[in-house]
Amino acid sequence: MKEKIEKVLVTGSSGMIGTALCEELIKKGYEVTGVDLRPNRWSERVNRVTVISDLTDRSFFDKLSSHYDLVIHLAANARVFKLVKDPTMARDNFEMLFNVLEFCRLNMIKRIMFASSREVYGNLSGTLHAEDDVSIKHCESPYTATKIAGEALVTAYHQCYKMGFIILRFSNVYGKYDDSDRVVPNFIRVARLGKDLVVFGRDKLLDFTYISDCISGIVKSIEAFDRVKDNTFNIASGKGTTIVEVAQLIQSKIGTGGKIVIEENRKGEVVKFVADITKARQVLNYEPQIGIALGLDKTIEYYNSMEEAK
Repeated sequence: MKEKIEKVLVTGSSGMIGTALCEELIKKGYEVTGVDLRPNRWSERVNRVTVISDLTDRSFFDKLSSHYDLVIHLAANARVFKLVKDPTMARDNFEMLFNVLEFCRLNMIKRIMFASSREVYGNLSGTLHAEDDVSIKHCESPYTATKIAGEALVTAYHQCYKMGFIILRFSNVYGKYDDSDRVVPNFIRVARLGKDLVVFGRDKLLDFTYISDCISGIVKSIEAFDRVKDNTFNIASGKGTTIVEVAQLIQSKIGTGGKIVIEENRKGEVVKFVADITKARQVLNYEPQIGIALGLDKTIEYYNSMEEAK
């Protein structure tokens, strides 16, 4: 195996994490190729290195360069409740990962990084969870199934084909480059209009990770890949915040009216989770820097700048 990682393929390069990661890797001097269904609307620099294609189409990989030192697979249909309503989106996640792994196997690419999720922990008793706490018995949704099965498939390719891997479990990443219906951008958008913020679950408590901390965890994993490979890491803040608290913070920072409306938890979603990041701290020297209050300040400032630029 080539010692140094220089050429990196990033799937899902037009998403929030993909955009921020590609920008950071380009800045650090890596030769980056992105793949996504859509052009990158956030970064012209990333868009220039992005190939537009559907990763469920196996014929696409025949046209792709095979000379990569590392593949980072971020691409996924990642909205939990959407996959509850339409499980065919989960099937796409399986197919994309399988095609990426086959591309690596057939082209002797011996390093892969897989973006997993805190959803794999399910609704366990307690709140703080370390990497070994995952059990298939707590698979709450089709999306969760794609991540648990994805981790298993990556591990199988390691066992059968000696492919080195790192699995990173992210949790509620938020920040710039996201105008989806995820909770933070959605709350900001709705709060600006002075409308009510709807919280699904009064006691729902999750680990929110600012985008720069997420990218730091990925980059540290890349830089230490050959030393730490064949491992799984939680990449998160290590602290819990209720969705009600997030809503209150956003309302206070934006300064608009509207109530906080509490509804029942939605089917398939994890209710309480805080990542135990001890392993990432010890092995990767990972240390999150941005707490939820500062992270929301930075996020709102970014969206304000985007509005002013229109």
